[in-house]
Amino acid sequence: MDTARAPESETGETSGAPAPPPAASVAPDSLGRKVRSAARWSLINTVVLRLGNFATGIVLARFALGPAAWGVYGVAQTVLLVLLSANELGVGLAIVRWEGDARRFAPTVLTLSTVSSGLLYAALFAAAPAVAGLLGSPDAAGVLRVMCLCVVIDGVAQVPGGFLTREFAQRRRLIVDGLNFVVATAVTLLLAFAGWGAMSFAVGAVTGNVVTLVGCCLAAPGTLRFGWDPQQARALLRFGLPLAGASLLALAVVNVDTMVVGATLGNVSLGFYVLAFNISGWPVRIISEAARRVSFAGFSRLAGSPQALARGFSRALGVLITATVPLCVLPAALAEPVIRLIYGDRWTPAAAALPWLMALGLIRIGSELAYDCLVATGQRRALFLVQGLWLAALVPALVVAARLNGIVGVSQGHVLVAGGLVVPVFLIALRRGGIGVGHVARACAWPFLGGAVMAAVVLGLERPLGDGRFALLAVGALALAGYTVCVLPSLDFLRGTARADRPRRGRHRSPAPVRSARQDTR
Repeated sequence: MDTARAPESETGETSGAPAPPPAASVAPDSLGRKVRSAARWSLINTVVLRLGNFATGIVLARFALGPAAWGVYGVAQTVLLVLLSANELGVGLAIVRWEGDARRFAPTVLTLSTVSSGLLYAALFAAAPAVAGLLGSPDAAGVLRVMCLCVVIDGVAQVPGGFLTREFAQRRRLIVDGLNFVVATAVTLLLAFAGWGAMSFAVGAVTGNVVTLVGCCLAAPGTLRFGWDPQQARALLRFGLPLAGASLLALAVVNVDTMVVGATLGNVSLGFYVLAFNISGWPVRIISEAARRVSFAGFSRLAGSPQALARGFSRALGVLITATVPLCVLPAALAEPVIRLIYGDRWTPAAAALPWLMALGLIRIGSELAYDCLVATGQRRALFLVQGLWLAALVPALVVAARLNGIVGVSQGHVLVAGGLVVPVFLIALRRGGIGVGHVARACAWPFLGGAVMAAVVLGLERPLGDGRFALLAVGALALAGYTVCVLPSLDFLRGTARADRPRRGRHRSPAPVRSARQDTR
């Protein structure tokens, strides 16, 4: 297993940056409480903000921006996300992953992150016209130059934001992200209705990121200090560069479709595709983002115990899939009436791609959790293999599919490659880390059964009940009821309790175990 280590001196002691933490360094009960608390706040944060973004998107799509403007925004957003995947060279994760006093090496992390992000933005600024033309959107050059200022801001925010993640301080992060949302949304709406088009997204994003930077610095005081230690820098780069490469591949996998659609089908088709992809991303953003803010830190502390890691991963996957399946099945089965009801008739061409993209969203949920687990256990070579194979197979598949069947073909190509090739490779990589197929199957069995029941209910009732608002509500409620019944047998597993651990009802109960003083003080 490939693990990141700090450089050793001739005497055998580490110098500069500390090595990654052993799993047993945190008491399981204490870690569990921290993770559960952080996960709750992270979920609240993600749900509230994504619902706000959802409402904002509806307003913009209905009243301010058309498919062409969404296409330009999609190109700029794609380039930004790809740059953000590697702008800090992967060293920011050391703040979360490495043990010891992170403030010792944080100044070097901040210097590396800021310098690399600034250089990356300078290159993008110069190449913006060529990049926009290559992606089929020459008008996006100006939007690219403004929106990608977020790369520099993110590079500076890596250290204070990393300390919040390391400390499981998701309550403070909720406040920071809430301020970001309020300011960015207000700026975007004002500019969009003033006729700024896709540029309104760019200015709003930059403004919101500035708010996040200031908020993170206030929430983690004393962390924004520049410094330089050559030994620390070498250790950080050995740790971070492979992760940055894997992350870049992962983001390329998610965003290469936008590049293909823009280059082959034009801005209008890209606008429809971006809308459908954004809808399919609701579960990923709401569920997966909330989980990923705590999953990496949690898996890192379990990495030294294969059994504990397998149990933790299986339960985490079960919770995510159980929560995600209904969010994927309902929009997939009711794609056209849902899009028509929410966004209006002019956006209905996006409905044909939505069912396939919802299936892709479900696969992404599981693959992103597996990604975090492999990173935490040091399997960086496996990550490169998975992501590289995924991208190599995806690009030709999407190009051919786009020419054959437009945005629907692109969506189908995504699912074919992800489900037929990438999922099996991820399972092999997880098995090498001690997480067998049985752990994955146990996590997914009941939710998948429930999803099949949901789809059957929707398809059986949609035609006789129609597609009116109340009919959609009734169909959705009945489908959710069927899903709930199917996943009830998995509740003990999701809670992390065995049936034998439940207190038995009756007149005679076994006495409670005597707790030690050490247990009481934890």
